[in-house]
Amino acid sequence: MTSSAIYGCLDLALTDAEKRFFRESDPWGFIIFARNIDDPDQVRALTSEFRETVGWNAPVLIDQEGGRVARLRPPHWRSYPPGRRYGEIYATSPSEGLSAARLGAQLIALELRDVGVDVDCIPVLDVPVPGAHDVIGNRAYGETPEVVSALGEAAMEGALAGGVLPIIKHIPGHGRAGVDSHEKLPIVDTDRDTLSQTDFAPFSVLADAPLAMTAHVIYSAIDPENPATTSSTVISEIIRDEIGFSGALMSDDLSMKALGGSFGDRTKASLAAGCDLILHCNGDMDEMEAVAKEARPLSGASLARTEAALSMRTDPERVDLEDLIHRFSSLVSL
Repeated sequence: MTSSAIYGCLDLALTDAEKRFFRESDPWGFIIFARNIDDPDQVRALTSEFRETVGWNAPVLIDQEGGRVARLRPPHWRSYPPGRRYGEIYATSPSEGLSAARLGAQLIALELRDVGVDVDCIPVLDVPVPGAHDVIGNRAYGETPEVVSALGEAAMEGALAGGVLPIIKHIPGHGRAGVDSHEKLPIVDTDRDTLSQTDFAPFSVLADAPLAMTAHVIYSAIDPENPATTSSTVISEIIRDEIGFSGALMSDDLSMKALGGSFGDRTKASLAAGCDLILHCNGDMDEMEAVAKEARPLSGASLARTEAALSMRTDPERVDLEDLIHRFSSLVSL
């Protein structure tokens, strides 16, 4: 049975050991990073290899936001601005800002589908505040829940139009984090009412998204001991109930330093808290094997949610690509 895990790999092609591990562990999906990317033909071959190991059209993920978070880069792929650029356009003309965000996500999606990638870790729905760490920074569409919600919704529509599943992140909000969760565990002491009105608000607007990725952040007013990823209180009371997210919930990368304990412990804690899927990105075989020992087969509500997400994976809309590129370029260069 398909497990609740999503894994990466180390290089441009799978080793025999990776093929054997994926065949035996049967993950739900895969994720690629810059280390796995050379040119379009190579990426197509890698995404095909992934799917051959599990014997079905498993989802392949990527972080392709634009700006500094872009795994596919020139000369083989177009360059896209960070989310904040859409916010700048929106400030002058909301309609043009929304069009730019939608077109940008759609064009990215078309490039992804061309190389066999069908899930993108966008939109970023975090609302940054003054003094927060720059790990979010200009990746955010704006500095108010209203702007972030509007542009995030446009980007989600664009991704789906391009045949790619979007992942809203980092639920229920990473914008106040004072440290980078790749390196340390952020603790946010803001009161719950303020969090509800700001940080959580964009996720409520996009609660019908197929997939969401958790924040490795402690919200002390809700659960002073555990980050959202491993907090049953945050997942049940905030993500599922208050925000109303009903899609498939995945952890952020388990190999990030915000989390403590062994990889088996991290996996067990995330699943016990209510994550449907576990994300492990760095391709380290020892770590992946530890995750695999605790990653349970998808069943029940988690299976239903992941199947519902995959049912939204459709062929891209037929478009005039050159027209899309021209319209997008004219908007972002305003």
